[in-house]
Order: sequence, then C-alpha cells, then structure tokens
Amino acid sequence: MGIEFFEQDRVFKLDTPKSSYIIGIVDEENFVGHAYYGKKCRDHHLGYLCRTGEAPFVPSKNARDRLSFLDAFPFEYPTHGLGDYRESCISVRTKGGHSAVSLSYTGHKIYKGKPKLSGLPATFGSEGECTTLELICEDKALNMEVVLYYSTFEDTDVIARSVKITNKGKEPVYLTRALSACLEIDNQDFELLTMHGSWARERKIQYRKVGYGKQGVTSERGESSHQDHPFIALKAGDATQERGDVYGIHFVYSGNFFAQAEKNQFDVVRAVMGINPQDFCWKLEEGESFQTPEAVMVYSSEGLDGMTTSLHKLYRKHLIRGEYKDKKRPILINNWEATYFDFNTEKLIQIAKQASELGIEMLVMDDGWFGRRNDDNTSLGDWTVNEEKLNGGLNHLVEEVNKLGMKFGIWFEPEMISPDSELYKAHPDWAIAVPGREPGRARNQYVLDLSRKEVREHTYESIASVLRSANIEYVKWDMNRPLSDIGSMELDADRQGELFHRYVLGVYELQERLITEFPHLLLENCSGGGARFDPGMLYYSPQIWCSDDTDAIERLSIQEGTAMIYPLSTMGAHVSDCPNHTVGRVTPFETRGYVALAGTFGYELDVTKIPQEDRDQIPEQVKMYHKYNDLVREGEYYRIASYSVNHEYDCYMVVSEDKREALVTFIQVLNRPNCKSRKIKLKGLSEGLDYTIEGEEGVYAGDTLMNAGILIENPWGDFKGRLIHLTAR
Repeated sequence: MGIEFFEQDRVFKLDTPKSSYIIGIVDEENFVGHAYYGKKCRDHHLGYLCRTGEAPFVPSKNARDRLSFLDAFPFEYPTHGLGDYRESCISVRTKGGHSAVSLSYTGHKIYKGKPKLSGLPATFGSEGECTTLELICEDKALNMEVVLYYSTFEDTDVIARSVKITNKGKEPVYLTRALSACLEIDNQDFELLTMHGSWARERKIQYRKVGYGKQGVTSERGESSHQDHPFIALKAGDATQERGDVYGIHFVYSGNFFAQAEKNQFDVVRAVMGINPQDFCWKLEEGESFQTPEAVMVYSSEGLDGMTTSLHKLYRKHLIRGEYKDKKRPILINNWEATYFDFNTEKLIQIAKQASELGIEMLVMDDGWFGRRNDDNTSLGDWTVNEEKLNGGLNHLVEEVNKLGMKFGIWFEPEMISPDSELYKAHPDWAIAVPGREPGRARNQYVLDLSRKEVREHTYESIASVLRSANIEYVKWDMNRPLSDIGSMELDADRQGELFHRYVLGVYELQERLITEFPHLLLENCSGGGARFDPGMLYYSPQIWCSDDTDAIERLSIQEGTAMIYPLSTMGAHVSDCPNHTVGRVTPFETRGYVALAGTFGYELDVTKIPQEDRDQIPEQVKMYHKYNDLVREGEYYRIASYSVNHEYDCYMVVSEDKREALVTFIQVLNRPNCKSRKIKLKGLSEGLDYTIEGEEGVYAGDTLMNAGILIENPWGDFKGRLIHLTAR
C-alpha cells in the first residue's frame, strides 16, 4: 500500500487497503490527468484510461483541436479560461484583469507521514500510517506554483486531498476560486447522494439522478449550515446499502462550501469540492501562499456500508484528538429545556443533587448565566457572571456541584455580540457590517469580526478567564445565526473577499488555543443545533450537538443521515422531556433512552419535575450506557432498515472490531394490526462464530443471523423499542 511513481509510464499509483487511484502525466505539456479510481489493482499500466489515444488527441498531435482536448480530458485539477468549459477548480484575476490558468506537472515528492495544514483542521497520521504525494505544478505565464497534496492511509480506504497555491511573480494575483478536489469518472447511472435540512431537521438523506449539466449543494451562510451539508456521494445505479460502487467526498471545513457533480456530453461525471467561490477573493502578494482546506475521498465497492465504515474509521483514528478521543464521555444533564433562562444557584444545585443520586455525572449550565441575560435579546459578548442569579459566584456553584461527585460544564456563544451589550457600546465596529447599512439581526444578535486580531484576543480572554476561575470541565460552544452583511472595518477594499474564510480561520484559532490551554476540557460544538456539524469542527471537539430537536422519532432520520458519515461517538444526543419541546410528541422514556444511546447520551430536562416512573428508569439507563458505550463508541455501524424509507420502523446495529459482540437497536414507530413479525438480517458478524442473544435460549451461527435473520415481534403500541445484545461463544 501507499504511493508509487512509475517514471517510464509517467503514472502515479495510490493504494489503500481496498482501492487504487491512478494519475497520469500526459503529452509534452505535462497535463495531469485522472485515469482510475476503484477496486484495488495490482497493475499500474492504466494511463490509457485518460483516452489520449483517441480523438481529439493530445495538443502535440492535434494542435488545431486543442479546445476539444481541453474540454474532454479528465483533469486532476481543472483550470479556468482556456477551453475546458466544465466546472473548474482554480481561477484568478490578474493586474490586467485576466482570469485564465493553465497547469503543467513539474515534479513531485513522495514521503511517509502527513503534513499539518497551517491554521486548518486536517486528518493526521504517523509515518507508519500514511503516505503523502506532493504533485507540483506551475503556470509559467502567471509564475504561480500549485501543489496538489494526496495522502493515503494504511488502515482505511480514504484519500485526503488539499492544494497549496503560491504566487512567485512580482505582481499580486487574486484567487477567485480555489477548490480542494476534483474527481472525474465515467457515469455508472449515478445517483447523487446529498443531505439537506433546516433547523431541527438536519442531514436528511436525499438521492437524485445525475442528469446532464450541473447539480449539487452549497452554503453561502458562513457556516456549513442546517440547509445543506459539505458532502456528496456518487452511488452507482445498481449499488445498495451492502454492495456496489460508491464514491464519497467530504469537506473538512466549517464555512461556505461548494460541492457539485456535472455530467458532460460524453457521459463523464466531474465532481468538485471546495470553498464556495461566491464572494471569495484572496489576494496573493509576491511569495504568499494560500492553503485550501482538506477534502477526503472514499471509494467503496461494498455499497453505502463500506463508505460509512471507512469514514468512521478515518474520523475516529485520524481526525478526532485530545483526551476524549478514545474515552467514554460523562453522562450530562443540561438545564436548557429544564429552565431556559429562569434559574438561580439554588435551582441548579437542586437539579444536580437529584441527578447525582440517579447516576448522572455532569451538570451543564446553559444560556443565561452572564451579563443581564434573562432572555435572548441582550448581553452576548459580556462574559461576566450575573451574581444576582448565581449568588455566591460561579466558583461557589461549581464547588457545590463537585461536592455531589459531579463535573461541571458551561455554555458560551463566543462568536456573537448583542446590540444591547456593554461590548457593543464600546466597540460597535467589531461587528461584521457593510458601511452605510444597518446590519440584519438574527436572534437579535450580530456576528463578531473574528478576522481581526484584537477581536479574537478579547474573545479568547473573555472565555478563558471564566474557565480559569472555576473547575469547569466541559464547554458547549454555540453559534446561533449565519453570517450576513459581509464587511470588515479593518480589511482593505481589495481584501473584503477574504472575510468569510478569515472568519472561519479565526474560529479555528480560538478553539485551538482553548484546547491547548485547557487540554482536559471536553469541548462540544453547536450551531443552533447541527448547523456546523462538519469534519472541521471534529478536529477541535470530539462531539457536536446533533440537532436542537431532541424528539426520539425525529432523531431517527437526523441520526441516520449523520451516522452515514460520522461515528456515533460524535453525535450529541439526549433524553428530553415530553411532550417534546419542539414537536409536542409523547414517546416512552425507555425509547428515548434507546435512541440517545446511539450518541454521546445525556439528559435535557428538569429531573426534579419529571414523572416518578420516568425518574425511576434513569439508573437503569445509566447502567445501559456504561454497559454498551464502549461498543457503540468504537464498533462498526451498520444500517439495517430506515424509518424514513419504510415509514414504520428503524433498525441499526454496531459490531465490535473483533466481531465478538454486537448490539441491535430496533425502534417501531407505528404499529399495524394483523401483521407478522419482522425478519431482520444482521450485518457485520463473523460467519464462522456462534452467537447467543442476551435473555434468550439458543445459539445462532453468524452466517445464519446474516443470511436467514432473526424475527422481531411487533411491540404493542407506537414508538416502542428493543435492544438485542449478541455475544460470541
């Protein structure tokens, strides 16, 4: 495995455990072309798949039809303005107003390990885990160097890609487009898999036939967004959950993105991923470089399950960092849906006392503890404790909670500023705004200009001083509105197009500083729920609040989409009160626990007010979490049935890496009369092992469980669940 260059054939071969990726250097101009991506091949002689031996032929053999060549060749990193009329990855604006770019291969480096990306989140791996190719290209006319980075992993079928662009000329050049990856493959009757949503219904799975022209998803909101997700996959027409070709591309970035698939006149599909070019313009002075964020590509011949397994392994082992990377998370109780803004020290201690007696391990104080924050109209930016609420101060509250044997966590929204705040009165220019225009509000708040160093410094010190003042072991970092009115009072006129990206870099800098100064902190990202649930955030926090909708039934489809590409350990999931605060649905407390188990697990309710029969179940749910969490957090996830497809029931399972333990979760949403039991075929077990089902008699062969299946009787009633725990003999 790894990466090799075959000089005689001018071919690069990139291997993962089950896939190969072939790049060819073509013609006298050294065009960089994509030849193959698919099942692993022993052979490297695949440069012919670039189709240079057929019309319109390479320019050195057919200069009269250069444009026809450029508009058909499968470029690894397509450029703009010279005859390739498909989607490009790079374009510029020069001093003369021109936009064209042309790249030729000039050299390469291959080495063990994987470099960090300055200021950006990225996957990582040691010299024994990764191999990296730097494919060096240049545009002689622009005097610009473009380095294409590829890293392969020894333990998962993923290729990480990014690009570094350097201006080696004397005059400044403006990048107007700098995407991270392109994949060009013959159409296989592809369906485009994307994820759409809105607040409280994030990451719903969507398929559409790839037609001629361009189709895809984007965000222009300054965040990855509730509405669309920085991920696309091309699923072959005959592919299923378990088998067939699937190509996925995921963006390790937390801002505006652009993900698109284009089927051209020759039935070839070009998929691209990167920073959204809308309102993007980056000035490169002489000697300056621009580093694109990373995109990760995965190929699976084992359907969607294979793609899921590869991405889960990548993120668990090569993206998530810190103390909680491979560690069980404390069971927390958050006071937001319990009290909203109406609380004081006594109320929080009352909740903590009851929670500690039931086995809950952490109290999280949400919004409303600072400034004059008794509703969501004021005080963002004024991160000073409201001692009218927290009489005795924050440290007193934390100490009292610690005396109960519980950890303490706190909520911040560091990126925001309220018009009604002391900070805004002192620094109105710190808010993002267009001069001469009244900026639009969302949730009655503005966004801080984190492109400015003094704003970042003030923001960081405001948060860090609170964390230094008490034994705070968890932070929920929220962001409750998108960006708009894009303008910075500090950036020059020809750098205003850098604000979106500089803002995201500012967020990354703040979070990196936070986890560096407080290495034992458990950081959970949030953005109005799941508006910034993306791989970039996972580099800083091992978990992200999945959605503000905590209803168990709504969560089935939200968590299904999320779990298709993210490990279960990353999904913030809680048991909340009923009627549910978002949809008003009433579901059994037991079922709410089963659904939250497929995530970080915690509680979002006032434990002192819930019915006694619900309260009595919490100790059993705590035991359930501790019994199964290692398996849920580390096991391989398989989707068996989808409620969003069949509208009746949901079923998924996790299997330990050694195949000796598995947990199946079955949730019946709607019961029907006069129906037979459901036959469920399990996945991921060892064919050669025998298994027992906890609480039942009998022994089942692994191949029997997967090929013939088991029967699950329909529970009486709606919204009922069941866990099935299997262990090998």
